[in-house]
Amino acid sequence: MSTQRQRLESRHWFGKTMAGVVLGYALSVALSGVLALLTPGGFAGEGKIQFNMWMIAPLWAGVLGFVYLFRDSRRAWLWLSLATVLAFAVLGLLKAWKG
Repeated sequence: MSTQRQRLESRHWFGKTMAGVVLGYALSVALSGVLALLTPGGFAGEGKIQFNMWMIAPLWAGVLGFVYLFRDSRRAWLWLSLATVLAFAVLGLLKAWKG
């Protein structure tokens, strides 16, 4: 079996960028919340709110840089949607567990 690998193309850049902007922001907010709940003090620890707010930007930038490694925009939307739903599910479970 000879399967030829699909080359990365620049025609999907707009869809990938929009997936990174929209879903990347939601994912970074959820991951920031997960990080806040996993560290001591929860959401409102000493200086914690400011730290969590500033944590969103590097997480979002990481997603925006990573999004161009997907083969096409459909896969970017699919995988980032899945990651975002999973991150918000983990956040909800942690909030329920921590009470």
